[in-house]
Amino acid sequence: MFASNIGRLRFFLYSLGLAVAETVVIVVCIVSTIGFEGLINSGPAPARQGMAGAVLIASLIFVALRGNIASRRVRDANGRRWILWAYIALSAVYALLQAGVLLVVKFGDPDSIPGGLNLLGLSIFGLWCTILWAKPVAGSNIDELTDVFDFDGPLPAPARTARTAAPAAPRAAAAAATPRVPPAPQPFGRPRPAGFGKRGI
Repeated sequence: MFASNIGRLRFFLYSLGLAVAETVVIVVCIVSTIGFEGLINSGPAPARQGMAGAVLIASLIFVALRGNIASRRVRDANGRRWILWAYIALSAVYALLQAGVLLVVKFGDPDSIPGGLNLLGLSIFGLWCTILWAKPVAGSNIDELTDVFDFDGPLPAPARTARTAAPAAPRAAAAAATPRVPPAPQPFGRPRPAGFGKRGI
């Protein structure tokens, strides 16, 4: 449970950081090409093509980064692969449509913005939430937990066998290195009884 919450928190923070970084990069692309004033005052024209191309390239780069983070989250949680690929594919389509909207949008005319873009964004957000709240299969993060914490309780059979076999190796090596001393030869005949004899002192 603890490892699952850590994975969710990491995915949430990475996604949030990438969203903020993507917004900043898109703003930089607009400012460095046509500017906000030129974007607002201009209509659909070839002057916007450079801006739309820069925004599209930047958005696709961030789609690849988000897809990489989502793939690690799905792998850690043993999630379904089709959810990951649907998230990546829809994010790429959204980036393409977003650049197209910047290319043809008319400010002051709400009809120039397609309503399907909002529905696509909601679908991507739903897939993102599905990846975020995916629960790992029982025992999938046991290696991570045993690396972080030192449990005092009994260990599973493979781990207990590995830990007991490790101290036995030096003892076996020391026993092999110690030379064997043959027993002292015994005298012939019957052994003499211990004591001071029949007559005493």
